Amino acid sequence: MTAVRVTTEADTGVAVVTLDRPDRLNAVDLAMADELAAVWRALRFDDTVRAVVLTGAGERAFSTGIDRDAVVPQPSSPYMQDDPLLTIGPKANDLWKPVVAAVAGMACGGAFYLLGEADFIVADTTAAFFDPHTSYGMVCAYESVLMAQRMPYGEAARMMLMGTAERISARRAYDIGLVSELTGPGGATAAARDCAAVMAGYPAEAVQGTVRALWTTRQAAVAQGFAQAPHLVALGNLPADRQADLFAARRPGGFRTR
Repeated sequence: MTAVRVTTEADTGVAVVTLDRPDRLNAVDLAMADELAAVWRALRFDDTVRAVVLTGAGERAFSTGIDRDAVVPQPSSPYMQDDPLLTIGPKANDLWKPVVAAVAGMACGGAFYLLGEADFIVADTTAAFFDPHTSYGMVCAYESVLMAQRMPYGEAARMMLMGTAERISARRAYDIGLVSELTGPGGATAAARDCAAVMAGYPAEAVQGTVRALWTTRQAAVAQGFAQAPHLVALGNLPADRQADLFAARRPGGFRTR
């Protein structure tokens, strides 16, 4: 059963890519990670698609990142880390068609691999952004690098360091520039599709060249940050059993929204 749904609108040139595991809050397991990479690669060769909307199924979450039930084998060397989320984004798969993310509900943790590679984000008022890594004894490395390019440094630092104690509301995300447009509940995907249709109506070469130029302004910083990430994760992460204990002891609803 597919975990990523793709619908193409031939009349507008827009493809809607939907993370389709609502029962798991659209968390990404290994099969879904492979599917996402395959979807982005396939869209490179589909000339009928000139812009993409990325969204999540259901009302509760865009995505909550890596599925905690996913078993990711790791080499014993601290110099090597196998992170299955590194290849789930469009830029990681050399797709330079514009991607607009439409966020409703929670977007946290590994969801930032996707949001960090979207060109801009539209959200409805139910959206909430946070990162749980530090609360569970894990270094937030790759996500921090990506989100520090999308929002003011102090806001990114606060979100990553406060862990599960705080969530950034959709309104706050809009005010700091993380979100470019705020809609009423349930309106994010339609608004993102409208934006995508506009871009799809322009000459594709000009649009894709602009996407590539914009990413180039961030690419060096992302590459430098990612180069350090495996070592920081290896040095700073608690053992898996300690992480599991912290996760089991979490307090539902024990956070504030700002």
